[in-house]
Amino acid sequence: MNNDLTIIWGQALDAFSFPEMPYLMATAVALSAMLYSFRPEYRAALFHTLGFYVASLVALWASAIIGALELGTAAAVLRETAIIAGGIAIIRLAGLFIFRVALRWIRVDPPRIVEDVLVMLGYLAWGMVRLRYAGLDLSQIVTTSALMTAVLAFSMQDTLGNLLGGVALELDSSLAVGDWVRVDDVEGQVVDIRWRSTSIQTRSWDTVVIPNSYLMRNRFVVHGRRRGAPQQWRRVIWFNVDYSAPPARVIENTENAVRAAAIDGVAATPAPQCVLMDFEHGYGRYALRYWLTDFSRDDPTDSEVRIHVLTALQRAGFRIAVPEYSLHTVKESGKHVLEVHAREITHRLDALKRVDLFAGMSAQELQTIAERLVFAPFAKGDVMTRQGAVAHWLYILTSGSADVVVDQPGGERRIVNSLPAGTCFGEMGLLTGEPRRATVIAAADVECYRLDKISLEDVLRTRPTLAEDFSRMLVTRQTDLDQKLEQADAAQFARKSAHEHSEILARIRNFFGLERG
Repeated sequence: MNNDLTIIWGQALDAFSFPEMPYLMATAVALSAMLYSFRPEYRAALFHTLGFYVASLVALWASAIIGALELGTAAAVLRETAIIAGGIAIIRLAGLFIFRVALRWIRVDPPRIVEDVLVMLGYLAWGMVRLRYAGLDLSQIVTTSALMTAVLAFSMQDTLGNLLGGVALELDSSLAVGDWVRVDDVEGQVVDIRWRSTSIQTRSWDTVVIPNSYLMRNRFVVHGRRRGAPQQWRRVIWFNVDYSAPPARVIENTENAVRAAAIDGVAATPAPQCVLMDFEHGYGRYALRYWLTDFSRDDPTDSEVRIHVLTALQRAGFRIAVPEYSLHTVKESGKHVLEVHAREITHRLDALKRVDLFAGMSAQELQTIAERLVFAPFAKGDVMTRQGAVAHWLYILTSGSADVVVDQPGGERRIVNSLPAGTCFGEMGLLTGEPRRATVIAAADVECYRLDKISLEDVLRTRPTLAEDFSRMLVTRQTDLDQKLEQADAAQFARKSAHEHSEILARIRNFFGLERG
């Protein structure tokens, strides 16, 4: 009995004794080691392939044991199956190494479908070699099995269609990894093109696998691809504005707001463009068109653009229109309307009292100013006023913050101040008509009130002595700004203040047409 076991064990070991076995095993170990070290992201595929190879070795060893038990046919079939499986594993490892390691070293990145096709051809060639060793005449198989070939081709028509479709997609460059596409109701980025299918990752973190033959038979859209142009995708923001708003002003305000805001993901060229698209029931239908550069942030960028459009329309006093219907409603009482108005005026008075420019005004004068303030919101990144612009109004910040930026002669842009809630800016333009000395940009979403020259004029004509208080405040602010820009000696600016006070006072009186006191 022991002699029989010894013989069986010896025959089992002989299964690994043919000359090629050490070289094949060494090749498998070497390829596996390099893949494991250099491409850790493919370790799962490597372990699966190694498991398949080890299984083929176990099957080869088992075939030798079965042969020693005088089950020759079963042993031969199992041995040939093990050899074919082992060869497939070696071919797979070689393909992984060549396409995932070797070609990457020389910075060549062929399409994944090339790897799939060549590996499949390797499998087919290895199968034919084993059939040849088994004594089959391949030429006779090809010439005498026309019917079998036809049946096989018919049964594999979908597979062949996918394979040829994938090759065609690569050859004519109609689709490439990295493209953003829409196929029916699926929209996302192409992440892989294989021999059978194309994988598309959506913004919802789903991966949609589409057969290549389907792509060849149906229409699909590649976003943002235009010959000779950068990859940019035009987006459209729709909004409705009442007919009372002049279309030219609606277009100008929205275009300027979005172009000046420098929103991430919005291309500078072509510039955002607003157009009046149609006349609807009671309003004009507008479209703000811009070109998106980061396709993964379509909805967030659309949202930012809508915010800037909305705040620009609110600042201009234009109402976003809604469909109009005839409804029977209960009218609000006059008492309620007065209460709402009183709360708003109280909020405005609180804002005015926090601004040092209006510290010398009486309660009645502040009430007059509060009645005439205009609510003016800004979105983060909006240009609230631009250096060199002529605008006869000031802004009072009630929430948010803004940065004061100066464009210097050399083209350098410098932040010289930050304005918190409770401050104001633009008083020089309001009181003297002087062009803006700096650009102010909303550092966060900002709510503020706007006061224009006409609203202040009645108060100044009633009490002209306010002009002297305003001039002193302007001199102080101008001195602070000049010191930050020029970094000169403080005493030097103090000597200039007395002269500038009288000069600015004269300009205020002249701008408002006040008599000299």
